[in-house]
Formats: sequence, C-alpha cells, structure tokens
Amino acid sequence: MFPWFWLWAPQVRLPFSGDVTQDIEPRVDWFFNAIKPQAGDARIERQAFDVASYGDQLGTITELLLAWAERLPAEDQASSAPLQELRAIHKRIAAIKSAEHARRG
Repeated sequence: MFPWFWLWAPQVRLPFSGDVTQDIEPRVDWFFNAIKPQAGDARIERQAFDVASYGDQLGTITELLLAWAERLPAEDQASSAPLQELRAIHKRIAAIKSAEHARRG
C-alpha cells in the first residue's frame, strides 16, 4: 500500500533464525553402523545386503523349510505348532505382497 513503510519495518534476527542449508542426500548407512561389532562386520553385512535383502533371505529360508516340512508325515505336520505358525506367517506376508502389487498396478 505505502512503499515507504519498508523503511520502518523491523528486521529482527533471533538465534538460529538465519539462512539454513540442509543436505538432503539420503543416508542409509545408519542401519549398518548400528550393528554391534560382536554381532558381525558392518562392511560384510552391507555387501550381503546388496546381494539379497534380509526379507529375500528370510523368504528363501521360509520356502525351503516349508518344502522340507511337506515331506514329513501328515500327523507330524498337523501336530507341529511352529510349522502351522510359519505357514500362517508365510500366507500373511504373501497376502501383503499381492495386495501391494495390486495397488501399484
């Protein structure tokens, strides 16, 4: 409205209110740096993760265990609570994957 009001406009600078720069490059090494030294070598874990993620590794192990369990007698399969739980977990994860793939198109 009145261009000369900028002369009287106060310029207050509070602490930490100046120009800000931010590095927005994603850093994902926090996960591998969080591995305790006695638990494993972080560099090896990172390279293994580049080969196959933990989900891929667990999925392969789960499928192998379920395939081996199919060779057990039927009464052993029915009475094994951990086997039933593993099958239920495997089905739930498969449902999540298929729903996500359907959502993405």
